[in-house]
Amino acid sequence: MKEGTRRRGDAGTRGKKKSDVRSLSSSLRVPASPRLRVLSSFLLAFPPGGFTWKSALVGLLIFVVTFTASIAIVSFLLVKLPATYFHSSHDRELWQDKHKVVRWTGIILKNLLGLILVVAGVIMAIPGVPGQGLLTILFGIMLLDFPGKRQLELKLVGRPVVLSRINQLRGKFDKPPLVLD
Repeated sequence: MKEGTRRRGDAGTRGKKKSDVRSLSSSLRVPASPRLRVLSSFLLAFPPGGFTWKSALVGLLIFVVTFTASIAIVSFLLVKLPATYFHSSHDRELWQDKHKVVRWTGIILKNLLGLILVVAGVIMAIPGVPGQGLLTILFGIMLLDFPGKRQLELKLVGRPVVLSRINQLRGKFDKPPLVLD
Protein backbone atom coordinates (compact mmCIF):
# COMPACT_ATOMS: atom_id res chain seq x y z
CA MET A 1 0.00 0.00 0.00
CA LYS A 2 1.28 3.44 -0.83
CA GLU A 3 2.16 5.95 1.88
CA GLY A 4 -0.60 8.45 1.07
CA THR A 5 -3.51 6.01 0.79
CA ARG A 6 -5.56 4.77 3.71
CA ARG A 7 -7.71 1.74 4.16
CA ARG A 8 -10.88 1.81 6.14
CA GLY A 9 -10.20 1.40 9.91
CA ASP A 10 -6.54 2.45 9.63
CA ALA A 11 -7.13 6.07 10.71
CA GLY A 12 -5.68 5.57 14.19
CA THR A 13 -2.79 3.40 13.10
CA ARG A 14 -1.34 5.62 10.37
CA GLY A 15 2.38 5.95 10.73
CA LYS A 16 2.64 3.09 13.26
CA LYS A 17 3.95 -0.38 12.71
CA LYS A 18 1.65 -3.35 13.21
CA SER A 19 3.77 -4.60 16.14
CA ASP A 20 3.31 -1.23 17.91
CA VAL A 21 -0.47 -1.45 17.48
CA ARG A 22 -0.54 -5.01 18.86
CA SER A 23 1.54 -4.11 21.90
CA LEU A 24 -0.68 -1.08 22.55
CA SER A 25 -3.88 -3.13 22.36
CA SER A 26 -2.48 -5.92 24.53
CA SER A 27 -1.27 -3.43 27.14
CA LEU A 28 -4.77 -2.00 27.39
CA ARG A 29 -6.23 -5.40 28.26
CA VAL A 30 -3.61 -6.51 30.81
CA PRO A 31 -2.95 -4.29 33.83
CA ALA A 32 0.57 -2.88 34.02
CA SER A 33 1.12 -3.70 37.69
CA PRO A 34 2.13 -7.31 38.45
CA ARG A 35 -0.23 -7.31 41.45
CA LEU A 36 -3.15 -6.20 39.30
CA ARG A 37 -2.22 -8.79 36.68
CA VAL A 38 -2.34 -11.56 39.30
CA LEU A 39 -5.60 -10.24 40.78
CA SER A 40 -7.31 -9.91 37.40
CA SER A 41 -6.22 -13.40 36.34
CA PHE A 42 -7.46 -14.78 39.68
CA LEU A 43 -10.83 -13.05 39.39
CA LEU A 44 -11.30 -14.22 35.82
CA ALA A 45 -10.30 -17.80 36.65
CA PHE A 46 -11.87 -18.06 40.13
CA PRO A 47 -15.06 -19.78 39.04
CA PRO A 48 -13.83 -22.56 36.74
CA GLY A 49 -15.81 -21.26 33.77
CA GLY A 50 -15.22 -17.58 34.58
CA PHE A 51 -17.91 -15.24 35.83
CA THR A 52 -21.30 -16.10 34.41
CA TRP A 53 -24.89 -15.23 35.27
CA LYS A 54 -25.15 -18.59 36.99
CA SER A 55 -22.15 -17.93 39.26
CA ALA A 56 -23.46 -14.44 40.04
CA LEU A 57 -26.88 -15.84 41.00
CA VAL A 58 -25.26 -18.54 43.16
CA GLY A 59 -23.23 -15.82 44.92
CA LEU A 60 -26.36 -13.75 45.44
CA LEU A 61 -28.21 -16.78 46.80
CA ILE A 62 -25.40 -17.52 49.26
CA PHE A 63 -25.46 -13.87 50.35
CA VAL A 64 -29.22 -13.88 50.95
CA VAL A 65 -29.22 -17.24 52.78
CA THR A 66 -26.34 -16.34 55.11
CA PHE A 67 -27.76 -12.89 55.79
CA THR A 68 -31.20 -14.30 56.59
CA ALA A 69 -29.79 -17.12 58.74
CA SER A 70 -27.60 -14.69 60.66
CA ILE A 71 -30.50 -12.37 61.41
CA ALA A 72 -32.75 -15.28 62.40
CA ILE A 73 -30.20 -16.81 64.79
CA VAL A 74 -29.25 -13.50 66.42
CA SER A 75 -32.91 -12.51 66.77
CA PHE A 76 -33.80 -15.87 68.33
CA LEU A 77 -30.98 -15.59 70.86
CA LEU A 78 -31.84 -11.99 71.74
CA VAL A 79 -35.44 -12.92 72.40
CA LYS A 80 -34.50 -15.98 74.52
CA LEU A 81 -31.97 -14.02 76.60
CA PRO A 82 -33.16 -13.43 80.18
CA ALA A 83 -34.06 -9.78 80.79
CA THR A 84 -31.67 -9.66 83.76
CA TYR A 85 -28.70 -11.19 81.92
CA PHE A 86 -26.75 -7.90 82.03
CA HIS A 87 -27.76 -7.11 85.62
CA SER A 88 -25.36 -7.83 88.50
CA SER A 89 -27.95 -10.11 90.16
CA HIS A 90 -27.80 -12.60 87.24
CA ASP A 91 -25.96 -15.85 88.12
CA ARG A 92 -22.88 -16.28 85.90
CA GLU A 93 -21.73 -19.79 86.79
CA LEU A 94 -22.31 -22.61 84.32
CA TRP A 95 -23.52 -25.97 85.60
CA GLN A 96 -22.33 -25.62 89.20
CA ASP A 97 -24.31 -28.67 90.25
CA LYS A 98 -22.81 -30.98 87.56
CA HIS A 99 -19.77 -33.28 87.80
CA LYS A 100 -16.37 -31.58 87.28
CA VAL A 101 -15.71 -33.31 83.94
CA VAL A 102 -19.11 -32.33 82.55
CA ARG A 103 -18.75 -28.77 83.86
CA TRP A 104 -15.25 -28.25 82.43
CA THR A 105 -16.22 -29.82 79.10
CA GLY A 106 -19.15 -27.42 78.93
CA ILE A 107 -16.94 -24.44 79.80
CA ILE A 108 -14.38 -25.36 77.13
CA LEU A 109 -17.05 -25.88 74.45
CA LYS A 110 -18.77 -22.64 75.47
CA ASN A 111 -15.51 -20.69 75.14
CA LEU A 112 -14.70 -22.34 71.81
CA LEU A 113 -18.12 -21.41 70.43
CA GLY A 114 -17.66 -17.88 71.78
CA LEU A 115 -14.33 -17.53 69.98
CA ILE A 116 -15.87 -18.75 66.73
CA LEU A 117 -18.71 -16.23 67.09
CA VAL A 118 -16.32 -13.35 67.77
CA VAL A 119 -14.25 -14.19 64.68
CA ALA A 120 -17.41 -14.58 62.56
CA GLY A 121 -18.74 -11.27 63.92
CA VAL A 122 -15.53 -9.46 63.02
CA ILE A 123 -15.78 -10.85 59.49
CA MET A 124 -19.45 -9.84 59.28
CA ALA A 125 -18.57 -6.34 60.46
CA ILE A 126 -16.61 -5.82 57.23
CA PRO A 127 -18.70 -3.82 54.74
CA GLY A 128 -20.22 -5.99 52.04
CA VAL A 129 -20.23 -9.15 54.16
CA PRO A 130 -23.74 -10.22 55.18
CA GLY A 131 -24.73 -10.54 58.80
CA GLN A 132 -25.11 -8.75 62.11
CA GLY A 133 -21.45 -8.24 62.98
CA LEU A 134 -21.72 -6.27 66.22
CA LEU A 135 -24.45 -8.46 67.69
CA THR A 136 -22.57 -11.63 66.75
CA ILE A 137 -19.45 -10.26 68.45
CA LEU A 138 -21.60 -9.49 71.50
CA PHE A 139 -22.89 -13.07 71.65
CA GLY A 140 -19.37 -14.40 71.27
CA ILE A 141 -18.17 -12.21 74.12
CA MET A 142 -21.13 -13.35 76.24
CA LEU A 143 -19.93 -16.95 75.85
CA LEU A 144 -16.24 -16.27 76.50
CA ASP A 145 -14.72 -16.18 79.97
CA PHE A 146 -12.08 -13.48 80.46
CA PRO A 147 -11.31 -10.68 82.93
CA GLY A 148 -13.25 -7.47 82.25
CA LYS A 149 -15.93 -9.29 80.25
CA ARG A 150 -18.81 -7.82 82.21
CA GLN A 151 -17.68 -4.22 81.65
CA LEU A 152 -17.20 -4.86 77.93
CA GLU A 153 -20.66 -6.42 77.60
CA LEU A 154 -22.24 -3.48 79.40
CA LYS A 155 -20.33 -1.04 77.19
CA LEU A 156 -21.57 -2.75 74.00
CA VAL A 157 -25.17 -3.25 75.13
CA GLY A 158 -25.28 0.11 76.90
CA ARG A 159 -24.94 1.97 73.61
CA PRO A 160 -28.33 3.68 73.13
CA VAL A 161 -28.78 2.50 69.53
CA VAL A 162 -27.92 -1.14 70.33
CA LEU A 163 -30.07 -1.27 73.48
CA SER A 164 -33.08 0.33 71.79
CA ARG A 165 -32.89 -2.10 68.84
CA ILE A 166 -32.58 -5.11 71.15
CA ASN A 167 -35.51 -3.96 73.31
CA GLN A 168 -37.56 -3.16 70.21
CA LEU A 169 -37.02 -6.71 68.94
CA ARG A 170 -37.82 -8.21 72.34
CA GLY A 171 -41.01 -6.13 72.49
CA LYS A 172 -42.25 -7.65 69.23
CA PHE A 173 -42.19 -11.05 70.95
CA ASP A 174 -43.76 -9.81 74.21
CA LYS A 175 -40.49 -10.09 76.14
CA PRO A 176 -39.52 -7.51 78.81
CA PRO A 177 -36.72 -5.06 77.95
CA LEU A 178 -33.18 -5.80 79.11
CA VAL A 179 -32.26 -4.53 82.56
CA LEU A 180 -28.80 -3.01 82.89
CA ASP A 181 -26.85 -2.06 86.04
